[in-house]
Amino acid sequence: MMALPHMAPLVAYTQSVAAKMGAGYELPNFDPCDGGVDAEALLLLEAPGRKVMGSGFVSRNNTDPSAKRMCQLLADAAIPRKATLLWNIIPWYIGLDSSIRAVTSVDLAAARPFFAELIALLPNLKAIVLIGRRAQGIAPEIRQLTNVRLFETHHPSQKVMNRWPERHQEMRDAFHNLAFFLHSGTRDLTNISPERSPRRSD
Repeated sequence: MMALPHMAPLVAYTQSVAAKMGAGYELPNFDPCDGGVDAEALLLLEAPGRKVMGSGFVSRNNTDPSAKRMCQLLADAAIPRKATLLWNIIPWYIGLDSSIRAVTSVDLAAARPFFAELIALLPNLKAIVLIGRRAQGIAPEIRQLTNVRLFETHHPSQKVMNRWPERHQEMRDAFHNLAFFLHSGTRDLTNISPERSPRRSD
């Protein structure tokens, strides 16, 4: 499936990023069951965890709680899988063998040159969803690269959901707004930005 037309440019992209970063940087693949370069919505999380690296794919079908929650949220919003593409603002694994560390400004600076390359590969892109506080921090850079619609929502980790269970509904609202936007093309929705509140910590 990785050689199919909707995936081949993304395979070349990940190989290019890995080559430019050099030894010591592990990158997973895009999920070929998603929309690939035909996607209308790019869903950007923060960084791939060990479960992602274990499977080799940034996928809603991974076995970690965050992936399972993403799968549920997208299904509940009835967003077609082929309309989406999951990725991370830091495309390589950061951390040690057993655990991921927090994203830093150094990580963001290293990843920044690759944002434009990815967006340029997605001709049908209509929306970008920034998932989690760190992902939302690149909103200014994204706005300089494209005028597609930006959505923001919480990170779907179990830690976040355990501490703030009400955020699950806020995430559902964000993905339902995304679904409505993709279906209608309207640009006058209220942008869901719950993490701009004082209680944000994810």
